[in-house]
Amino acid sequence: MSLPWIFLLLAGFFEICFTIALKYSQGFSKLVPSIITVIFIVLSFFSVSQAMKTIPVGTAYAVWAGIGAAGTVVTGIVFFGDSYHIIRLISIVLIIIGIIGLKLAHCE
Repeated sequence: MSLPWIFLLLAGFFEICFTIALKYSQGFSKLVPSIITVIFIVLSFFSVSQAMKTIPVGTAYAVWAGIGAAGTVVTGIVFFGDSYHIIRLISIVLIIIGIIGLKLAHCE
């Protein structure tokens, strides 16, 4: 896997981290989780910006957002007791299939 795709995976991971930290910040009313949220936002945006140097903007954004969305849903199910209704699970699988499709369709 090339460096831009590694940056893109990191960007998605950092997006998951910042959404979870955002939940703990309680609307930026708690200092430490708010600071952690901002740190992960900066890391996520930096990583996606590095990926976009060579990966097309549409592909990079869709993969970044897809990783963040699917990862955050899974994290919510595992750690916060969010619903794991079959439609949610199928939707996550479809997002992951879309991410894989975008990677396979990308010509470097």
